Amino acid sequence: MSAEPLSSRPAARRWLSIVGIGEDGRDGLTPAAAAALDAAKVVYGGRRHLALAAPLDVETRPWPSPIHDAYPEILARRGQPTCILATGDPFHYGIGAEIARLVPPAEIRAFPQPSAFSLACARLGWPLAECGLVTLHGRALARIVPHIQPGARLLVLSWDGTTPAALAAVLTERGFGASTVTVLEAMGGPRERIRAAKADAFDLAAIDPLNTVAIAIGGAGHALPLAPGLDDALFENDGQLTKAEIRALTLAALRPHPGLHLWDVGAGAGSIAIEWMLRHPSLRATAIEARPDRAERMFFNAQTLGVPDLTVITGTAPAALAGLAAPDAIFIGGGVSEPGILSAALAALRSGGRCVANAVTLQGEAALLAAFAAHGGSLRRFSVDRASPVGSLHGWRPAMPVTQWAWTKP
Repeated sequence: MSAEPLSSRPAARRWLSIVGIGEDGRDGLTPAAAAALDAAKVVYGGRRHLALAAPLDVETRPWPSPIHDAYPEILARRGQPTCILATGDPFHYGIGAEIARLVPPAEIRAFPQPSAFSLACARLGWPLAECGLVTLHGRALARIVPHIQPGARLLVLSWDGTTPAALAAVLTERGFGASTVTVLEAMGGPRERIRAAKADAFDLAAIDPLNTVAIAIGGAGHALPLAPGLDDALFENDGQLTKAEIRALTLAALRPHPGLHLWDVGAGAGSIAIEWMLRHPSLRATAIEARPDRAERMFFNAQTLGVPDLTVITGTAPAALAGLAAPDAIFIGGGVSEPGILSAALAALRSGGRCVANAVTLQGEAALLAAFAAHGGSLRRFSVDRASPVGSLHGWRPAMPVTQWAWTKP
């Protein structure tokens, strides 16, 4: 959508009301929220929201698909009383934050209701601040994987009535079948229903599409550690893999911060890009890999390890880098000695961005030495020895040393 943000135009009074509505409809609205709704000339919302707010004696406009097709029309109404209906708290996984990117907060009046998460905690007696909050509404089920931690309490917004059973299956597959899965349906209205079952014996049927799932993780299954440097065995690979110890050091050198975008060039199994995204849900990554079989394997790894939003580009650098969104950080783990790759990557990097490149060959090391001489930064060499059998005893077996160059673009 190309609508002009209103922040670039002259100020207007608070013409846009965003009203959160629950399953109790108008009865649950505060007097101020009801007054804002009744004062509007046009009311936008989902068909369910419009029905909950009935009767409405003004023009109603159900959301189109995709929803953002309605935004230019809303923006064109600037200065005229307009209302948007949303579920519960419009600024908690709702439309409020998206609209606020187009309309200055000074022109908005917001009337939030309790979010589904707040209602679930109120029903179960859980402290909201201690729960993991996840939305699977319109998002891949695999996003739940990093949140599955021993003893955790999770609150999950469902996509539809099939989501609870799908979550129970994931928990059981990962060894957490003893988890209690509570399904809270249509909270706050006359159709409210709360049911629970163990994940490995989940048998709840006819689940309302409007549901929230509360999970108390139980059992001793296979959870992803929170520290970087995941076990190599977790990544399907053909040997083209940054090993766990070097991966942990590389992620530290990349210095991830929320909201940053990484290029993983010559990504192989995708281990760096995947672990980068696991550090924080706002981190994004684009992995570039020349071989289609490795790219396919990388996509599988991303799904399995809970970062399905990883962007995988099949192509050869530097040509494959053209046209990609500019990165805040770059890792080059393969092909650093190939002509043009390092220079193209550094040119694309944003000012203040971080580049980290690893090499195990003499040619790759020479390229990093040249980069260090030309740009500065830091140069390190790592060597890892692992104990392995020597007959009936054990001895140290060294892995190939890794040279690493790290640099921050001025």
